[in-house]
Amino acid sequence: MEIRKVRENKKQYLPLLLLGDEQESMIDRYLENGTLYILEDGDVKALCVVLEVNAGVLELKNIAVEPAFQGRGYGRQLIEFLCQTYKGAYETLLVGTGDSPLTIPFYEKCGFVYARRVKDFFLEHYDHPIWEGGRQLRDMVYLRRTL
Repeated sequence: MEIRKVRENKKQYLPLLLLGDEQESMIDRYLENGTLYILEDGDVKALCVVLEVNAGVLELKNIAVEPAFQGRGYGRQLIEFLCQTYKGAYETLLVGTGDSPLTIPFYEKCGFVYARRVKDFFLEHYDHPIWEGGRQLRDMVYLRRTL
């Protein structure tokens, strides 16, 4: 298994990026200025994008694992990689996610705690309803992890 930074042609990973954020125009807002990492285990199994928010805060903007390989620890390995890579350079790793029973427990198991909520984020910023775990996402929930 290898995790490596992608510096060019980031859009080649769009199908996988769309698993983590299903609207391309939203991905376009952070992909170019963000740092994209891919996790390869034979071939690409997962990816993530991080972006500096300010001098002490890094935000995980997108994380996705190929559906056939979900539940095998690839997402957790990416998060641990980020924490080790950026420890000392940043104080906090933030992640914003939908208020979903599928994603929040994953982040909590990875050491994140509740930070804040942005009401109606998905209703105001996406051009179509976003569904996860059988319910429509409305609010963005931010979680944080100290690095």
